[in-house]
Amino acid sequence: MREQYVTEGLAETELPADPMDQFALWFKEAARERDLVHEPNAMVVSTADAEGRPSSRTVLLKGFDERGFVFFTNYASRKSHELAANPYVSLLFPWHPMARQVIVSGTTTRVGREETVAYFRTRPHGSQLGAWASAQSSVLASRDELDHAYADLLARYPEGEQVPAPPNWGGFRVTPYTVEFWQGRTNRLHDRLRYARADENTAWRVDRLSP
Repeated sequence: MREQYVTEGLAETELPADPMDQFALWFKEAARERDLVHEPNAMVVSTADAEGRPSSRTVLLKGFDERGFVFFTNYASRKSHELAANPYVSLLFPWHPMARQVIVSGTTTRVGREETVAYFRTRPHGSQLGAWASAQSSVLASRDELDHAYADLLARYPEGEQVPAPPNWGGFRVTPYTVEFWQGRTNRLHDRLRYARADENTAWRVDRLSP
């Protein structure tokens, strides 16, 4: 079960000084390949609890800029509890059809309430109700419990009615300290270029890693 990657390489001379600019370029290219890359904003978010036990799940990226990467979730979820105990996180964008990955290591902070509310208002009505109906990561007695909660909310907030953002729901911003761009190459001699910096006040450096 192997595939030979026949792609163009990635050279240090091609990279901009800031990894967010390189990410924007690759993300735009992935978004253009929607027939190949389903949900290019889907990323694997890995966290660890206070004892160092890891967990991973797929989450949708909802924004990025020079400050970092933003996703939204229930603040009572497992990932939120783990981030409260241990703010370090890893993000993985698995763009397999393009033989590319982006791997981010960073720290998380909650986004402001105003930013959360502004994003929540852009969500489809059903997704807004779902954020209220689901006590994410908690144990359910049955599927019916979730469906009844949603039905009750739909009766309370019918289509067209403004749904307030739940108080226990919001965003996290991941401030990166490393961003690795992985490009598959032939014979497993992949290109791995990693941006790294000590803190937000120092310049990024680029290291080539052995595949």
